[in-house]
Amino acid sequence: MSAPLRVGTRASLLATTQAGHVVEMIRTTLGREAVLVEVSTEGDRTQAAGTPLETIGGTGVFVSALRDALLAGEVDVAVHSLKDLPTYPADGITLAAVPLREDPRDVVVARDGLTLGELPVGSRVGTGSPRRVAQLHALGLGLDVVGVRGNVDSRISKVRSGEYDAVVLARAGLSRIGRLDEATEVLDPLQMLPAPGQGALGIECRSEGGLAEELARLDDAHTRSAVNAERAVLATLEGGCSAPIGALAEVAEGDEGDEIWVRAIALSLDGGLSVRMSASGAPADATSVGNRLAGEMLADGAGQLNQPADPSAEVQNA
Repeated sequence: MSAPLRVGTRASLLATTQAGHVVEMIRTTLGREAVLVEVSTEGDRTQAAGTPLETIGGTGVFVSALRDALLAGEVDVAVHSLKDLPTYPADGITLAAVPLREDPRDVVVARDGLTLGELPVGSRVGTGSPRRVAQLHALGLGLDVVGVRGNVDSRISKVRSGEYDAVVLARAGLSRIGRLDEATEVLDPLQMLPAPGQGALGIECRSEGGLAEELARLDDAHTRSAVNAERAVLATLEGGCSAPIGALAEVAEGDEGDEIWVRAIALSLDGGLSVRMSASGAPADATSVGNRLAGEMLADGAGQLNQPADPSAEVQNA
């Protein structure tokens, strides 16, 4: 009998819950035993200390320790929130599978069951994401958007205690830990595009050996195409744009077979200016569609959005 696959995960409730789903998929789909192995990351340690994520290297700080554990042979599989994965490849590591995605939209958890539009002007809304900050400002609701760190429970507790009037979180996270009923509003992507890859999981393993081919059976083709397009948008924009970025791709049935449709936005930090565009194509060409869309956004000025907005300038809504 082969040894159980060691599935590496961050130690938070959400991370271990997500990794637990992967363990179950390995057991039911691959017919192999698997066990969770918790790995402490710099991102978790600094998050607990309240250090802003952007000052310590962004979302990649949650990934490096798991990848190190993979390469050191301490775990066989690493499970990530796909939105945390850098868009560039890691030597010796393969993104073996992207399972069926949860709903990628953002949600509001607000006092008294309120929606964003019902919150009074000046209400304190917490988020740790520049993407959400910019899009909240762009809605023009007069909200006081403030930073917040910590896990899902600690963020929601700030609303329950009255410290904040609301927080904005990923719907997928609340769903996975069984707290979706605490959301008071699900935000339409027209209001707030999610982070590229949000709601999806990334399953990595060492490139050597045959495990990547085995884990590929856990891959969902439509999810993989969608996140490939979104991550291509992000990768191309990151090369010439430091603005907050949101992107969402969907595979739908078209007149001549399946078609992928990608929407993306880049904003100034204060939400005063934005470039919003969409593109479509064949799912097999998802990466090319994302690259093309991002290139068009850069040509339309996305690379200049990190500059302070001119109040007299028009917001671009291409």
